Amino acid sequence: MTNTCRTYALIASTLLVAPLSAQTDSPAASAPTHIPTRSGEVILPSAVEQQNYNDYGFAAIRRAGNLVFVSGVIVGRRPGEGTDVESFKTQTRRTFKRLESYLKAAGLDFDDVAMINSFHVWQGPNFSGTRDDQFKAFEQVKEEFMHGPKPAWTAVGTTGLLADTGIVEIQMIASIGEAKTRPH
Repeated sequence: MTNTCRTYALIASTLLVAPLSAQTDSPAASAPTHIPTRSGEVILPSAVEQQNYNDYGFAAIRRAGNLVFVSGVIVGRRPGEGTDVESFKTQTRRTFKRLESYLKAAGLDFDDVAMINSFHVWQGPNFSGTRDDQFKAFEQVKEEFMHGPKPAWTAVGTTGLLADTGIVEIQMIASIGEAKTRPH
C-alpha cells in the first residue's frame, strides 16, 4: 500500500468510522470551536471535527462572508446494518441529523440551505436497491428535514466514496440572511 493510499484510508476511517460509531446521533455534544478568518470563520462543531481539522487540514464548516460551506458528510453503513431501503433511510436520517447539528453550530437551519450537492454510489455493496429506489428514499428523508424553501440541488452518480461503507456524500452551501445573527 502506498503512503497516499494509507493516508486516504486513515482519513476515511476518521471521517466515517469514528464519527458514526463513537458518537451519538447528535455529534455536537461539546461547544463548537470558532476560528476567525479574514472573511469569516472556521466552525468545528465537536472534538471529532477539531481532530479532522488538525490531522487532515479541512474544516467541517467554513463561513466566507454570508455564505456557509458544509464539507461532505457521508451516509454510510455501521457494522451490522442492512443494505435494504429501510436501512438506507435510517442511515440517511442519521446523516441529516448530523448536518442539522452542523448548521446549528453556524447559527443556521435547513431553511438557510441554498445548495445541496449529493454524490451517490448507485451500484455498490452497501445498498441493495436500484438507483431509483435510492434516490426516492433519499428524497423522502431529505423532505423530513427540509420543509422550507427548496434549495438548488445537484445529484451526481459516482463509482465510490472515500469511506468504503459510503453510499452517499452530502455537501451543503447555506446563506446567512442579513437579519440572522451568528453565535460566537
